[in-house]
Amino acid sequence: MSHAYPLHVYVSRYTKEALLNIVDLHHNTHEPFNTLFEQVASLPYSLLLDTSGSLKSDGRYNIMAFSPVSVIEAKGDKVTLVDVSTSKREALLQRPFEAVEQHLHSQLNNVVINADFDTSHLPFIVGVAGMAGYDTGRFYEALPSVAKDDYATPDFTVGLYLRSLIEDTQTGHIYYCSVDNAPLTSFFAAPDSSKKVTTDTAPSDFKLTTPFTSNLSKHEYEKSLATIGGYLRAGDCYQVNMAQRFTASYEGNIWQAYCELRNQNQAPFSAYFNLPNGCIASISPERFLRVKDGIVETKPIKGTRPRFKNPSKDKASADSLLSAEKDRSENLMIVDLLRNDISKHCKPHSVKVPALFALESYEAVHHLVSTVTGELNETASPLELLAAAFPGGSITGAPKIRAMEVIDELEPHRRNIYCGSVFYMGYREDMDSSICIRTVLAENNRLHCWAGGGIVLDSVPSEEYQETLDKVSKILPVLESINQ
Repeated sequence: MSHAYPLHVYVSRYTKEALLNIVDLHHNTHEPFNTLFEQVASLPYSLLLDTSGSLKSDGRYNIMAFSPVSVIEAKGDKVTLVDVSTSKREALLQRPFEAVEQHLHSQLNNVVINADFDTSHLPFIVGVAGMAGYDTGRFYEALPSVAKDDYATPDFTVGLYLRSLIEDTQTGHIYYCSVDNAPLTSFFAAPDSSKKVTTDTAPSDFKLTTPFTSNLSKHEYEKSLATIGGYLRAGDCYQVNMAQRFTASYEGNIWQAYCELRNQNQAPFSAYFNLPNGCIASISPERFLRVKDGIVETKPIKGTRPRFKNPSKDKASADSLLSAEKDRSENLMIVDLLRNDISKHCKPHSVKVPALFALESYEAVHHLVSTVTGELNETASPLELLAAAFPGGSITGAPKIRAMEVIDELEPHRRNIYCGSVFYMGYREDMDSSICIRTVLAENNRLHCWAGGGIVLDSVPSEEYQETLDKVSKILPVLESINQ
């Protein structure tokens, strides 16, 4: 079904070029994009990058990628190249992002587009995509190993995708992109088909089988904040992002849970990634790094207030965030950290801050968001930029390495996908990536979901604890209510 062969199979022996066919399906399908993805959602490595209908970002395109040729996987201190069609595994010496560059992205050097319309506006098309969990940072920095790693899901999984579907939400057009020219019906039911999933083959309904419980009690969480306060006063660091993990048992179809979460949150950097050992359902509001036409952009979030149904209370909550010195200081620390991180691979004097302390309001919370931009060096790859800035400073603290050491000391479990990134880089080296906050990991019939906040000297422990609950107020209750 996958027709997944090495890229050279599709490259002409004479031209040494891979023909990339792009077809506009606008007149051939009327199915919603998510309904189309549902047909491949259970396949290994199927990935949906989903703006969720959000109007809160410049997100215009939804992308689904499926049936990758090869995958780079990393877990612990091991990096592996996986041939998806044969399941052959090869141990690699490179670190994860470098392995993706050398073994996956390098295969896309000779691509020629075959289309009867302008395709320059389309993102990704074909290329590398997947996830880098928070603990990918351990390949790039020497960090302690105190927190428990109890996950089946790898720390890093990125595939080379030679076919995709892209939806332009402004026009309603859906484009099928394929290097191997495999017919769309190899993966999807024929457009407007009446084919239905039978009761015997349909996945069972999602539901929780136990309540969510945290790996830290309120007392333990606030005790950890007191320890962080000591480090802050000693000058070890200026800010530390401290999180707790909520876990529940579940049964049934995680795709169903994702659809409910995305509909209720409408987060612009939502994603669904089905892995052999687990599944990621992210409803993140936060961009990490984008590279387009050589311009780098990052949009750190730091500063949160709850939403209210009462308009007056809601406005007061937003106004209090905009005027809060603590949150503005917190945001500024991370802006400075990210300016430093991206400047390593940007042209001298090109890094700017065009927006500082902007308000963005989502279904559950108001956020304080800033924007940092720069011009990528001609000699730098977007993947080099991503590796150098990983993990994102908005979810570590400052200075980054010391903050990460404190996180490992105080959080009982490693983070895996939480505070990592779901990202793509197309063959034209256009890249976009999220910070995986508001994210659920499903594996072994358990769901994990995290929430944290940046701790600074004037943080009030009880308020910081409440902020973590505010951040999952449109996640845990939603999951608890499905099919109950």
